[in-house]
Amino acid sequence: MANISYRIKPRTGKIELPEKLGFGQIFTDNVFEMDYSPEKGWHNHTIKPLSNLDVHPASMFIHYGQALFEGMKAFRTVDDEVVLFRPHKHFERLNNSARRLVMPTVDVDEMVEALKELVYLERDWIPTKTGEALYIRPFMIGTDSALGVRPSNTHKLIIMLSPVGAYYPEGFKPVKILIQDDYVRAVRKGTGECKTPGNYAASLLGAEIARKQGFTQVLWLDAVELKYIEEVGTMNIFIEFKDEIVTPELTGGILHGVTRASVIEMLKDMGKPINVRRIQLTELLEAYETGRLTSVFGSGTAAIISSVGELRYKDKTLILNQGEPSQLEIDLFNEIQAIQTGRTPDRFNWLVKVEVPVPAV
Repeated sequence: MANISYRIKPRTGKIELPEKLGFGQIFTDNVFEMDYSPEKGWHNHTIKPLSNLDVHPASMFIHYGQALFEGMKAFRTVDDEVVLFRPHKHFERLNNSARRLVMPTVDVDEMVEALKELVYLERDWIPTKTGEALYIRPFMIGTDSALGVRPSNTHKLIIMLSPVGAYYPEGFKPVKILIQDDYVRAVRKGTGECKTPGNYAASLLGAEIARKQGFTQVLWLDAVELKYIEEVGTMNIFIEFKDEIVTPELTGGILHGVTRASVIEMLKDMGKPINVRRIQLTELLEAYETGRLTSVFGSGTAAIISSVGELRYKDKTLILNQGEPSQLEIDLFNEIQAIQTGRTPDRFNWLVKVEVPVPAV
């Protein structure tokens, strides 16, 4: 691991977090930062005070979208240990995004060690109420100051931290989802499997239309034929039929969800018939009419498991499980949350303990 330069902002007094944290509204004192150039590779590994970015107006990420990000969490367990949930998988996915966007990859083990040092330093920011966590947002931007469409040669990677509240502060409740075919989010062989800002920009109009109609999110269809179910804007999707559980295969237009992979592993461990395959919207609608459809749920870092109580497609409304979470959804949500907080053994080896002593500043 490259030596990290510590230029931290010392704290005085106890950290007082608000009763309602929300999501992404509060940030810790310090961030991790490093720079890349072809000559030096990754260098300037630094933990420093959070501050505004000083970038040239011609910085290439602004004009051509060469940027990516990740999202993961740290928790304080019931034994007062600080743990990260599957950080290696997240940095592996960051590298997948980087390769697609012609950006430099990172050493996964080194990044996990750097993250451990940052989280250890900011461990007092980790909230401890049920469902709360320290959200971790690594992101990378192309920083060449030049106009002209080409990959940037220089890059910056920053990791920022944000204490976040419970996704379901009033209990585990289903959401309403609109199935959208007026717009598409991403295409196969494009950047759909990357966490890049352009994918989220492409989803905003459809999501805003859904919000105005009273829906939480959009379930996107494939961009070519508009007949295959792909994913929701902020989570992967699972469909529970009476005889199998299905999640769409990763075709290149769907994000490689870390929670998705965890749910698949858990379902196999539970002996459930989980299949990864393409799913046509007509199959979902017919299964609802014939009584074969049991439940629909999403998986993602923010919500863990998100039960879908209602789906709408054009003039068809599907009320799932009388608008209540299924037992499978509740079990998955409780089990993953229990592993993250140390209330049940981590039999999948998903947790990484944060035990790094911070060197003297």
